[in-house]
Amino acid sequence: MKLTKRLLVFFTVMALVATTGFAVAGTLEEVRAKGYIAAGVNGGVAGFSMPDEKGVWKGLDVDTARAIAAAVFGDAGKVKFTALTAVQRLPALQSKEIDVLCRNTTQTLTRETTNGLNFVHVNFYDGQGFLVPKKLGVKSAKELNGATVCVLPGTTTELNAADYFRKNNMQWKPVVIENTAELTKAFFAGRCDVYTSDSSQLAAHRSTAPNPDDYVLLPEIISKEPLAPVVRHGDDGWYDIVNWTVMALLQAEEFGITSKNVDQMLKSKDPQVKRFLGVTPGLGKALGLSENWVYNIVKQVGNYGEIFDRNVGPGTPLNLHRGLNAQWYDGGLMYAAPFR
Repeated sequence: MKLTKRLLVFFTVMALVATTGFAVAGTLEEVRAKGYIAAGVNGGVAGFSMPDEKGVWKGLDVDTARAIAAAVFGDAGKVKFTALTAVQRLPALQSKEIDVLCRNTTQTLTRETTNGLNFVHVNFYDGQGFLVPKKLGVKSAKELNGATVCVLPGTTTELNAADYFRKNNMQWKPVVIENTAELTKAFFAGRCDVYTSDSSQLAAHRSTAPNPDDYVLLPEIISKEPLAPVVRHGDDGWYDIVNWTVMALLQAEEFGITSKNVDQMLKSKDPQVKRFLGVTPGLGKALGLSENWVYNIVKQVGNYGEIFDRNVGPGTPLNLHRGLNAQWYDGGLMYAAPFR
């Protein structure tokens, strides 16, 4: 009878794991065994995740994945990128095809429950907007009744757009294409009147247009889109590493530690900085990493401000300002929990 009860408990737990999508703990060990991190990215959004003409992956989300590799291996290059569509991205993570998703994905309740996933700290606050050709003469999204709209399927974008048009008693005709690059081509070829997506993505797509000045972003922002890396449920250790890596990028900026001065900052007398950079040990052990994990991140990838400016900030084709992505002391939402 005791054996029967034990078997019943075992199979009940296994059934729960199977039906809820919980992951078996041990992602860090699996990553170390294969020698790299498998990261899912977009592949078609300039400034966030896109290979350059030489095939080198670049972007804010790419650098986030590189920071995780630097934390785990001490080498930001130990990451392999897989381009995923919006439809492919969550199943790829659930099936363990990838270890982490760094792909402009919005944190939502159902994704964290029904889909069995965990979002870590936000690495980009965004909101959904509309991109239109100037020649349409449209000044507001309220003028889009009857418009054909390019939109990615399987996204919060699609649902937000439907809600917006319904709320404002307007009709729309969605043009749905799964691949971001193909959808963008369709818009620039005139297959739809409007392109709707996160505003940062629209700015990225406009920057790659034959004549970027021919297109304008409408003033309306119709949603909240907190974008963050994603891991599977059930592996708290791996979640902690990815979560605190993102916050390390933010805290480094708050401390004024950059890729250029991090070696000098190792000599700081500030006890918080010493603890943060591993001069005073403890934080690395708590995560199962080397004590210089933060040093490796900042030295090889930079802090959050460096990553933002390099990929999407003023001086780049996207020309985005920090806005909500500024540090808390500059009026933004970026805020790291204490490193202690």
